[in-house]
Amino acid sequence: NLFIVCDGMGGHAAGEVASRIAVDTVEKFTLATSNDEDITWPFEFDETLSLNANRIRTAIRLANQNLIAHIQERKEFKGMGTTIVCSIVSKDLVSIGHVGDSRIYLLRDGEIKQMTRDHSWIDEQLKQGILTPEEARKHPLRNVITRALGSKEDVIVDVMDARLRDGDIVLLCSDGLTGMLHDEEIRDLVKRSGADLEAACKSLVDQANAQGGDDNVTVILFRYTADKS
Repeated sequence: NLFIVCDGMGGHAAGEVASRIAVDTVEKFTLATSNDEDITWPFEFDETLSLNANRIRTAIRLANQNLIAHIQERKEFKGMGTTIVCSIVSKDLVSIGHVGDSRIYLLRDGEIKQMTRDHSWIDEQLKQGILTPEEARKHPLRNVITRALGSKEDVIVDVMDARLRDGDIVLLCSDGLTGMLHDEEIRDLVKRSGADLEAACKSLVDQANAQGGDDNVTVILFRYTADKS
C-alpha cells in the first residue's frame, strides 16, 4: 500500500535518474521497516506522528541523502533534483509526505480537496494575497519551487495522517497535471470515469495534454474500500 510520484528536474537524463533514486530509496526503506522491527533508524523518531508518517519522512530524507551523494560523485548530474509525494495506507489511515510542488488530493462525496501544500514561490505569493489563483496560473515564475530533493544536505518533509472513508479516492500527481487543469476539472473527469480508475488516469493525462501539455504528466489514483467483515 505504498504509492509514490516523483517529478525529476535538471534535464531529461538527470531528472530521470533523480526520480528513480528517490523512488528506489523510499521503496527499499519502507520494505525494510515492514519486515524488520529491529532495523536502525537513521533519523530521530517523532512520537507525535504515526509509524507510517515516520517511515515516510525518514525514507524521503534518506532519498535526499542518496541524491546528494550521487551528485557529488557525478559532475554531469550537478543541479539535478526531484519533487516527491508519497502515501502509505494502513487500514483506514493514510499517511502522506511531500517535498516540492507535486500534489496529493482527496476526492470524497463529489468534492476534491488538496491535502498537500506546494513548496513553491507562487504558493508563497498566494498565501500572502499578492497573487490571485488565476494570476498564479499564468505567472512566468509559476514553476519555481522552493524545496526539492537534491538541493540541500537535509530537507524538511511535510507529513500528515488522515482517516479515509469507504469510497474515498486519493490522487497523486505531478504538476504537469495541475498546471493544465483546475481542481474542478480534475474532479469532474474522475467522476465521469465512474469505478474505472485506470480510465480516469488516462482521461486526466489526455486532457492535460489536450490543454497544452507543457510538462510531463504523471497520475496515480486509488480507492479505499472499508473492510465490511
